[in-house]
Amino acid sequence: MASQISQRRNFARPASDELKRKSVRGGFVVVAAQGAKVLLQTGTVVVLARLLSPEDFGLTGMVATLTGFLGLFRDAGLSAATVQRLDVTHEQISTLFWINLAVGAGLTACTVLFAPAVVRFYGDPRLYWITIVAGTGFLLNGLTAQHGALISREMRFATQARIDLTALAVSSVAGVIMAFVGWRYWSLVWMGLVSSIVTAAGVLLAVPWAPGPPRRGVGVRSILRFGGLATCNSLLVYLAWNAQNILLGRVWGAHALGLYGRAFQLATLPVEQFSSTLGVVAISGLSAIQDDAARLSRSFLRGYSLLLSATIPIAIFCPLFANEIIHVLLGDKWMDVVPIFQLLAPTSLVFALANPLSWLIIATGRVGRAVGITAATTPVVIVGVLLGLSHGPTGVAIGYSVAMMLIMIPITAWSKDGTGITWFDLWNVTRIPLFAGSLAGAGGLGVKVAFGGGLAILVLALGVGVVFSIYAGALVVMGQKKLYVGILAELFSTGRSKQ
Repeated sequence: MASQISQRRNFARPASDELKRKSVRGGFVVVAAQGAKVLLQTGTVVVLARLLSPEDFGLTGMVATLTGFLGLFRDAGLSAATVQRLDVTHEQISTLFWINLAVGAGLTACTVLFAPAVVRFYGDPRLYWITIVAGTGFLLNGLTAQHGALISREMRFATQARIDLTALAVSSVAGVIMAFVGWRYWSLVWMGLVSSIVTAAGVLLAVPWAPGPPRRGVGVRSILRFGGLATCNSLLVYLAWNAQNILLGRVWGAHALGLYGRAFQLATLPVEQFSSTLGVVAISGLSAIQDDAARLSRSFLRGYSLLLSATIPIAIFCPLFANEIIHVLLGDKWMDVVPIFQLLAPTSLVFALANPLSWLIIATGRVGRAVGITAATTPVVIVGVLLGLSHGPTGVAIGYSVAMMLIMIPITAWSKDGTGITWFDLWNVTRIPLFAGSLAGAGGLGVKVAFGGGLAILVLALGVGVVFSIYAGALVVMGQKKLYVGILAELFSTGRSKQ
């Protein structure tokens, strides 16, 4: 009996008076952890770029097209449903666990079945075993999907950060060692699998919860519907974001895809990771107050402002110093990445502005709205990619970026509709970071004009100092100081309350 009570208590959200403190503290933890992850990932990219060729990255990118597609179904949207619902029971979570495990096993089997088709599509027999090995991670994900959802639901963000950093560190070391001894593209494949193994072990150790048998009639039908709609939305998003990889690999081959993949990753990864990482905190917190429209709007706008403040300078800095970034991080053999990287800069800014809008939709359970938005905008993105495909990676980068800018306004309008958030509200939280970013960009351009021909690493260091100093100063001068002081006060208050 005591064990059952303990299990049920694990499904509870933080009390209302603790929610704000947990959200603030969680946001601080995930941002700090994300900064460490970015540094570690950047270091790994620097080393692997010098040990491996664009073709090695292109081969794994070809397989990632399939595994990424199948990955859309890996938890059937049920993890998000567990986090979003106001109340869940042990019987419901147990039933979802077995569904997730069955889905994971099925997806692993699918990679085995589809491996020959991948070989025929790209015309490269090396892809057969790469596909099979890469697909084994689905089984591990199915085993831990609900355990991971419980970590998010309980807002145990420090625990999740430790698991993620450990998995990244171990897999990065393993990948670099394998590349160094000559495993080439296999080092990238095994690096991903090692990350899945370490993550699964960490999640199971962090959540000592054992599922019961699956049951009918425990109220999972609505959860499955939510998960199904979430999966449909992810499928459409995947098509929009990965059409360029599929088409480039098919038409232009592994080398071109390797170049484009590195450019796309560098252009969007920092913004995308900050957005998705903070999204875990935001969705958990917003879901808990979804029935209070006024509080939901205030909390979202506050989080949106913080995310923009963190990501806009990155989106502005990267294209300005593209030559120096590629030279320092990847080396001279990757300099063909520079124009692609710069042409993808608008995509990075759109990600910073648009991705957080999904927090509102998911937290309020309006997944059908998300499917409609994505279904309407995905064809625009695919057409943009097709129009640029004949010009290779640079043409695809132009087409993708133009399409992303075109769909920005419709996405914003549909996402905010019915929430009480107005265009003025969004402009009010966006204008200061954008203006500060413009000033910082002008300062960075001055550095490029004055010192652009100098030693790359010194120009890069000077650019970082100038751009981010101007940006931070502009934010303070334009009235953002009160916001950040309030967050720090809340953070320290949380720390004192736990002592």
